[in-house]
Amino acid sequence: MQFSSAIFVLFLALTILLYYLLPKKWQWGVLLVASYVFYLSQGVQYIGFLLYTTVVTYFTGRILSARAKKEDDFVEANRETLTKEERKAFRASEKKARFRILLCGLVLGFGLLILLKYTAFFAGGVRDIVTAFGGASFKIPSLLIPLGLSFYTFQSMGYLIDLYRKKITAETNFLKFALFVSFFPQIIQGPISRFGDLGKELTTPHTFSAGDFSAGLFRVAYGFFKKLVVADTAMIGVRYLYEHTDTQQGIYVILLILLYTAEIYGDFTGGIDITIGISRMLGIRLAENFNRPFSAQSVKEYWRRWHITMGTWFTDYVFYPLSVSGGMQKFSTWSRSHLGNAVGKRLPVYFATIVTWFLTGLWHGAGWNFIVWGLLNCFVILISQELQPLWNLFLKKCQKLSGSGFFYCFRAARTFLLMGLFRSLDVYKDVPLTFSLWGSMFTTWNWGELFSASGLTSFGMNLWQLLVLGAGILLILLATNLGKKTPLWDRLASRSVLAVALSACILTLVLVFGSYGVGYDAADFIYGQF
Repeated sequence: MQFSSAIFVLFLALTILLYYLLPKKWQWGVLLVASYVFYLSQGVQYIGFLLYTTVVTYFTGRILSARAKKEDDFVEANRETLTKEERKAFRASEKKARFRILLCGLVLGFGLLILLKYTAFFAGGVRDIVTAFGGASFKIPSLLIPLGLSFYTFQSMGYLIDLYRKKITAETNFLKFALFVSFFPQIIQGPISRFGDLGKELTTPHTFSAGDFSAGLFRVAYGFFKKLVVADTAMIGVRYLYEHTDTQQGIYVILLILLYTAEIYGDFTGGIDITIGISRMLGIRLAENFNRPFSAQSVKEYWRRWHITMGTWFTDYVFYPLSVSGGMQKFSTWSRSHLGNAVGKRLPVYFATIVTWFLTGLWHGAGWNFIVWGLLNCFVILISQELQPLWNLFLKKCQKLSGSGFFYCFRAARTFLLMGLFRSLDVYKDVPLTFSLWGSMFTTWNWGELFSASGLTSFGMNLWQLLVLGAGILLILLATNLGKKTPLWDRLASRSVLAVALSACILTLVLVFGSYGVGYDAADFIYGQF
């Protein structure tokens, strides 16, 4: 039951109807049942893994919370008899004990993710090494990978870390916690929510709001437009170019970069629009995951605008803890004393950044293409950071140029093309092949082919599909520009009739111009595969 299927629309309508018609105290129960029905529809074989993560996280969280409460109660009860040093020593001891509990939960939670998603990748590496030294090859087992595994695992492990840091208190109701892990609009592709933001939202009763419902409906329609009109149409060209890399080189690599950017943007942001729109129709607010990423002036800024919840997860739970860890502090001290202050103060940051981006790449997929993609992003960010003083000097010396609209557009276009170039590793997958194709952009001068009489249809798309794609992209640009300060759906919240009318118009466009794939079954969302 995909978002873009007719059965999902019927399922959603029934869920919303029951949600608002039944007594408010049952609303979270309706969502829990709907979430498990939705996930079961993806495949009965997946449900055990979801339950495993839910049970492990819930009971580890309860143990963490109980230990923290016992610590606080003891300190409060003995505040008058314990010295400051004794209280500090006691809390330090208890923190170590809580860390051991957290570590067990993380091993059990991430262990399942690593086992299912990365066994084949690591086993393949071992097999390559064995065969390279003359050993016998062996068969790698094929393991089941549940849909949304990375998303609900990261969300659950973030919950445990927040409990360890005492930022939240544990949910004592197992079923309510199960809803947090399985909430159906977001379980397949995010956003990755925090319990402190979403926990109460899911279980607090909500009154029907015409403004929220109509604004959410408009956003859902807009998401379907992005997915079915833009992303799935662009996918036709992307698929053809990927399947014909022997002939489609040079200018066609640039074309693939542009088409795949349109595909993944329409696919991922469209899916997130549907997710957040459905939630808003239910009165629930989810964290935004995108903020006009193609206006970013640098790679670092781009990652503050694209897949925001993933970026903040890695920043909060990997980069910062690693940067201030005891081992990193010792490494920093050693580096400063042996390599000088200038180098010593950079190395720990470099190390933490490289580890973070290596894991970010690995999160996206178990393949060298994703690892290289992550490290390329890391390399550009670190180089940019080192060149920042020179860049600031340039901006100061050339204020007229740096403050112009032309320069703003130039920097945005540069970032857009660079990120598109790196993202082509998603499509070509084979790293040496990708690098070779990147080189062909400078060695194979076949620009004339694309602009010849037959060039516009030489990459698997007909003229009608190109017109639909172009018009769809223009409409998205128009909508983005109109919603530059305040998103369109928020502006329409106070004009419910207009929002519903526009939603109907957009859905009509989707039905007429949407690309529904083989057998009229829309392609799965790209991030649903993670």
